Amino acid sequence: MALLHNISLCSTSKPLHLSTSKPYLSISSFPFRFPSQSLSLKQNHHQHSKKLTFSLTESVSSTALIALLSASLFFVDPALAFKGGGPYGQEVTRGQDLTGKDFSGKTLIKQDFKTSILRQANFKGAKLLGASFFDADLTGADLSEADLRSADFSLANVTKVNLSNANLEGALVTGNTSFKGSNITGADFTDVPLREDQREYLCKVADGVNPTTGNATRDTLLCK
Repeated sequence: MALLHNISLCSTSKPLHLSTSKPYLSISSFPFRFPSQSLSLKQNHHQHSKKLTFSLTESVSSTALIALLSASLFFVDPALAFKGGGPYGQEVTRGQDLTGKDFSGKTLIKQDFKTSILRQANFKGAKLLGASFFDADLTGADLSEADLRSADFSLANVTKVNLSNANLEGALVTGNTSFKGSNITGADFTDVPLREDQREYLCKVADGVNPTTGNATRDTLLCK
């Protein structure tokens, strides 16, 4: 009888239908979970797209701005070519052959004339505070009445230059700077660190009083 009872239990009709009731109930909950997850994914995708779009827009804007600034360096008004300071002025006046160029009366503060050829150039009355003439050739140039305070003449050739009434206060003239044959009447050499041989030479030809500072040229050269 026990054997028959076991066989009866094993042969009970449709046992699988009863066992699938639970999976059916658990699956029924999926439709309520999927929409929220899908919405979250869509929101994340939308936010990511917005960030990517903003990043691309920002990158394009930065590139456009850099391109505009770069172009401005190449298309500058020629009238500003000799304005003091800035990379454009350096490109025009540094290491250039500017023989006979007229800079008279111009404002050329901190202008860079390093290694340039400035023979017979006209700087009369120009404002050249802090300008650099390092290793430049100024032979025969006109620097009369120019404001040359703190200008750098290191290694420069300043022979036969017209420096009459020029103000060279604090100018730098170290190295082999030579003023041979130059007109220094009325020039102010206050605090200019001249070599002793150059000082002796200039004292032999020094004369006049600077109209701007009121200092006698000989006094500024510490002539004996």
